[in-house]
Amino acid sequence: MREILIQNIKELVHLDEAEAAVIASAFDTVSLKKKDFLLRAGDRSNHMRFITEGCLRLYNIDASGKEHILQFGIQGWWINDLFAYLTEKPATYFIQAITNSAVLQIQRERLNELFDQIPKLDRFFRIKTQNGYVALQERTIHSMSQPAEERYTAFIERYRSMEQEIPQYMIASYLGITPEHLSAIRKNRGRILS
Repeated sequence: MREILIQNIKELVHLDEAEAAVIASAFDTVSLKKKDFLLRAGDRSNHMRFITEGCLRLYNIDASGKEHILQFGIQGWWINDLFAYLTEKPATYFIQAITNSAVLQIQRERLNELFDQIPKLDRFFRIKTQNGYVALQERTIHSMSQPAEERYTAFIERYRSMEQEIPQYMIASYLGITPEHLSAIRKNRGRILS
């Protein structure tokens, strides 16, 4: 599991073996069963989290009780209520396992120590944060400007490995449409692809 983490970091910054070993040993493993929560709204988000197995979702619930999924996370991805983590305010999002999952996480103070010890790690997280911000802006503009069919096609391309394991109502929430609309899109795609 830790090899996946180290490979992810090495995609953006070079680590020698000693640095990789220090980083790998600083993360704790959290095993989750389907539907377990890693974070709940109102909790403190004091960890950075990396998914090594399974699929999770990041979502909030509005005042009327409706769920809004901001992100799905799959193996090799980072997931967090980043606003809560960075501001040290209570989380406004839930992180829940969709399938049995495993996460490596590091506590904020330990990560800050590593930033001083291994400055390349600080650079890694800066790049990851920048990339995440760009991805969020793209997702926002696409959800406002693309038809639902195109958003669904993009979803399939991005989450191909997990699409069959994510319930239809969650996909619909992520796309900002009703489950019935998603069903119609899938049916139409089926006719086009046959």
